[in-house]
Amino acid sequence: MKTIVVGYDETEPSKNALARAADLATAFGSTVIVTSVATVLAGSREMGGVDPVDPPELHEEELDHAKAFLAERGIEGQFELAVGDPATAIVELADRHGADLIVVGTRQQSLLSSILGLSVSGSVKRKAHCDVLMVQ
Repeated sequence: MKTIVVGYDETEPSKNALARAADLATAFGSTVIVTSVATVLAGSREMGGVDPVDPPELHEEELDHAKAFLAERGIEGQFELAVGDPATAIVELADRHGADLIVVGTRQQSLLSSILGLSVSGSVKRKAHCDVLMVQ
């Protein structure tokens, strides 16, 4: 396992996903690539601007926290800010880097959300071209 991509947003599940990715990277000597995705507002015809409640600066801070966490564990990692649909951005990053594994956090979701596939982790699992590890 050479490359692990982690979707990170500072929720408890994503912190757990980052920790699991760090464990795997240590065990296998893998490269860890962490991304945090600023969402955009969708218009009727095309993507709108960045969501003002979820600005890229917030995601830069999240990546700084992830970098500090990995550094404490002796892992350098790579960090990439993305803008757009989180699941799509995570999968595209994994594809671009030829990742062997994507690690994402997941929360307990309602039955309706699960059926409709409204979670980022569920969307990543459906779209990914590599293995996906969902961590609670």
